[in-house]
Amino acid sequence: MKITMQKVHGSENDFFLIDETQLDEPLTEKKIDTLRTRLCDRETGLLGGADGLLLVEEVLNGESLAKMRVINRDGSEASMCGNGLRTVARYLAEKYKKSSFTVETMFADLKVRKAPNLAEQVVTYQVEISPVRFEAAAIPMQTENNTIMDEVIPELSNDLRFSVVAVPNPHLITFVDRQTLMGEEFKRIAAYVNGVNPLFPDGVNVSFVEILGKNEIFVRTFERGVGFTSACGTAMCASSLMYVLLNEGEFSEPITVKNTGGMVKTVVHEDDSDGYWMELIGNATITHLVSGLQTDFLEGHFNKISVKETVEQADYLAFLASIK
Repeated sequence: MKITMQKVHGSENDFFLIDETQLDEPLTEKKIDTLRTRLCDRETGLLGGADGLLLVEEVLNGESLAKMRVINRDGSEASMCGNGLRTVARYLAEKYKKSSFTVETMFADLKVRKAPNLAEQVVTYQVEISPVRFEAAAIPMQTENNTIMDEVIPELSNDLRFSVVAVPNPHLITFVDRQTLMGEEFKRIAAYVNGVNPLFPDGVNVSFVEILGKNEIFVRTFERGVGFTSACGTAMCASSLMYVLLNEGEFSEPITVKNTGGMVKTVVHEDDSDGYWMELIGNATITHLVSGLQTDFLEGHFNKISVKETVEQADYLAFLASIK
């Protein structure tokens, strides 16, 4: 059985995108795990590996155009991925010739649409990030208080102040200076909360955030199940929310979010009935078109795989050069 896929990225958060609806039969969980192992390994994987797999599946109940699943490089399944959702939105928009629709994710049907390009030849999409929850059960976390908002957590640091939010992926966020952003303290804290620890039994994404100016921040993220990543879409949205709530930011105003992999725009909204939600606006880049027999992918026979590189990465790198 032949299988086709795309190598894609949002802010260099990279994935292999597979449309299961185009296969003769859906992939079994065992085959998904084997593909994840073969493709995504940074040492032996295809095209330098990836942060994970994006699976496009049929919607069983509901009106969304398709369902997105996110399988992290370590085999865990993420509830959402903002950078990945942009690339799935582009794939579906081009497949069905639609510019605005919803995509089913683990916890919500999210609105997506084509957006004005961030730069010439950099295809850009805008996606909804929600729901937002602060309570301990949504993270989950074990703490005396039901929420953590701009507080010292003695087990982590006596100096840094942390906030915790699920969007719906769980995020631990602190605002720091540039030296701390790139320092060893970040690595120590991230490793602690993603190992066996008394606070976050399932681990948690960790972001250190530097305020660069009015409505401009830099976010560096240790992503649960991945490690330090070029960018994490939900982390950038969660950090933008905390910037608005804690640092005199404004609702409905665009925020420029820089990251190791580039730059996106976010907008934080306040809804009287449902709390908060965010928009994430950024690139949806296709770097390679890949096809071959499913057995060759499963067995790692990459020499038998057809790989066609696009020109989109060169355009994206030119964009990066223009913003640094």
